[in-house]
Amino acid sequence: MFRNTVLLSLAASAKLAAAGLYPGITPHNHTCALVDPILSCSAAADPSKVDSCCTETFGGLVLITQFWDTYTGLEKDGQLLPQKAWTIHGGWPDFCSSKYTQYCDLSRQYDPKPSPNTTTGTPDGTPVPPYKGESIDKWFVPNGKADLLAYMNRHWVSQLDPNWVLWAHEYSKHATCFSTFQTECYGPNYSKFDDLFEFFETVIRYHRTLPTYDWLSAAGIKPSNKTSYSVAKIQKALSDSYGQPPFVGCGGPKYNETEAGKGSLDNGGTVLNEMWYYSNVLGRLQDQKALRLPASVGGRLTSCAQAENAVWYYERTNGSEFR
Repeated sequence: MFRNTVLLSLAASAKLAAAGLYPGITPHNHTCALVDPILSCSAAADPSKVDSCCTETFGGLVLITQFWDTYTGLEKDGQLLPQKAWTIHGGWPDFCSSKYTQYCDLSRQYDPKPSPNTTTGTPDGTPVPPYKGESIDKWFVPNGKADLLAYMNRHWVSQLDPNWVLWAHEYSKHATCFSTFQTECYGPNYSKFDDLFEFFETVIRYHRTLPTYDWLSAAGIKPSNKTSYSVAKIQKALSDSYGQPPFVGCGGPKYNETEAGKGSLDNGGTVLNEMWYYSNVLGRLQDQKALRLPASVGGRLTSCAQAENAVWYYERTNGSEFR
């Protein structure tokens, strides 16, 4: 696949963290309707030659990611999971080499639990200070986003933390690393949180085109505490529906740590818990013009055990779903 002619290194990106991706960019003259859309990660997506507000130039290998959790840990507080649906994890901007950075603009850092706690994930990176302000879910209703808040509380669900903690993490770590979400792109009348709400809305739009539960169910793959599946069957069902194989993620015990896999060299996970759908985008991420890609562009297709029927797709815990 093509690579940008200008790729900022992870070390260089740390220096930009406090100032945004492209310091000095003007908030004027970013009318993207006036320019032809360019495919991210193509040779033409060069930030020295195009408007980085209109072409994704920093994180052009896009991942839309989803969770399958069986409980939230906060059921007593009414934090539940949607029925027959995977939940949103986030939207991630990888470099075209599949490497990535994070926390690209610390002036928009709302994550109370930064992970990693530096911009490079290494001790020599710029520290990411934990956010200590009010919970970001308080910003929705005053800004006319009550419906968005309700949807996110049902479909963008955290585990063991209030939902807003996950939202703040995904925005601060990832949204700030898309060139088209840089605040200058919103013009001189930018209002605080315009980019935050648009990021959430954009990820939701992509998520709604990726009905993982339905795709698996149509292939006879349904949550079960009695029946396990082969990752090859899971991958085929999703490849047939998405048009490309996504990354299928598994946690839990490694297969060679289980009784069934004792003595095996297969150290893949045995509990299905995540999907990553890859694409490049034509123009801005917000425009939803995606060229779907195989997860192999990111280096691997799965972290799951390869053995026959080694993967468990567990049912939700009683009382953990909305009725």
